[in-house]
Amino acid sequence: MTKRSLHWFRDDLRLADNPALCWAAESETVYCVYILDEGSSRRPLGGASRWWLSRSLDSLSAALARKGGRLDVLRGDPAILLPTFAEATAVERVTWNRRYDAASIALDMQLKERLSETGIEVRSFNGSLLNDPWQITSRVGQPMKLFTPYWRAARERGEPAPALPAPARIPAAVRPVSLENEILGLEELALEPTKPDWAGSLRQSWTPGEDGARKRLDNFLGESLGGYAEGRDRPDRLSTSRLSPHLRFGEISPRQIWHALGIARETGEAAGTAADADKFLSELGWREFSYHLLFHNPALATRNYDERYDSFPWRPDAVALRRWQAGQTGFPLVDAGMRELWTTGWMHNRVRMVVASFLIKHLLQDWRAGEAWFWDTLVDADPANNAASWQWVAGSGVDAAPYFRIFNPVTQGETHDPDGSYIRRWVPELAKLSSKDIHQPWRASPEAQREAGVRIGETYPAPLIDLAFGRQRALAAFSTIRNR
Repeated sequence: MTKRSLHWFRDDLRLADNPALCWAAESETVYCVYILDEGSSRRPLGGASRWWLSRSLDSLSAALARKGGRLDVLRGDPAILLPTFAEATAVERVTWNRRYDAASIALDMQLKERLSETGIEVRSFNGSLLNDPWQITSRVGQPMKLFTPYWRAARERGEPAPALPAPARIPAAVRPVSLENEILGLEELALEPTKPDWAGSLRQSWTPGEDGARKRLDNFLGESLGGYAEGRDRPDRLSTSRLSPHLRFGEISPRQIWHALGIARETGEAAGTAADADKFLSELGWREFSYHLLFHNPALATRNYDERYDSFPWRPDAVALRRWQAGQTGFPLVDAGMRELWTTGWMHNRVRMVVASFLIKHLLQDWRAGEAWFWDTLVDADPANNAASWQWVAGSGVDAAPYFRIFNPVTQGETHDPDGSYIRRWVPELAKLSSKDIHQPWRASPEAQREAGVRIGETYPAPLIDLAFGRQRALAAFSTIRNR
């Protein structure tokens, strides 16, 4: 048995089904390390993600302590800190679970080379996906560009391997005195906002950590999976899993979700039909596909996949962007989504598509401005999903929405929030309007507005743009690049 190992926690903040941790835990003692990356070229976390990370690390530290382990937290450049820590502790092997953005891949290659030169064995594992991004290819060995054949090929590989149980023990090693000054308390990372403290609603909305992830999965399978195939488009219902931030930080793995769903269906503990289950699994597939795209297109968050969009005639408008960010566009469904995002760090997926389409197509704002705002405000801001989804809506990405698909926020609201319940929750100044008027309050009769206490342009903004004009302007803009 190896005497000393080091496991580097990254986007895998859990004990169960953590292959790198399980391999390290075979040693006599294990150092468990998390490094807040402030030195490499990885994209810094946004504010909402930093809050989640703080709570998730606290949960992980407690879970390790219950197993006899300890989480040592550092801040700085992993390229320097990890080898320094490994050498000071005289570990014989180092483990981590892989990440798939270009900066992380380069960092891992650099670290493997340096650690191996000092005689330390390095092992990396797939702890976050059903398949590594390079495992699914076309029939001629090329990266996949369409989701449906990608997911079909992934399903043809069969069931994923069983999820691993958490190690029975994770015995902590005695930390060398020379490292004592390097180790930080979680509060020293200053991940949570203070002045102002805007995270109150996030604390009310979420329970970060492995236990919170498992409870959310159990609740979803037992209560909300029924009708998921259709209900997932209804923001007025609790019909989605809300597992995305737990997946983002690796508090639960896709293998755990996959097999938990299968077991729950076999035992009759899962609500819903086979169609509901298949649709839910396909959402895991979209996540997998996004990582496939990111791996093969490292600049997914900054560069148009379709180079024709490099000459797209965007119309930068700082005022329009700010009104969109603040949920003050005058279109209730858009504003409800943006306020839900600001308050809870999350937004229903159907509404994400609507607000993104409105920004890109009606307002002609560069999709990268929206992607950056989501990166800062989403608790599930994911380097693959966020970028791939924005490019999908823009039409510049792989398997993208056609350029002429322009979501109308009024009809989307009428279809997916027919009673206006979602809008009433997040745009309370419109709450007294009828279900008919709430989607187009500017068209409500003067009497209806007066009775509801609504004054367009005062208590609620007038529409930022005429929808018909915005649609035609967008189609004209897209026509300039379509045939290039």
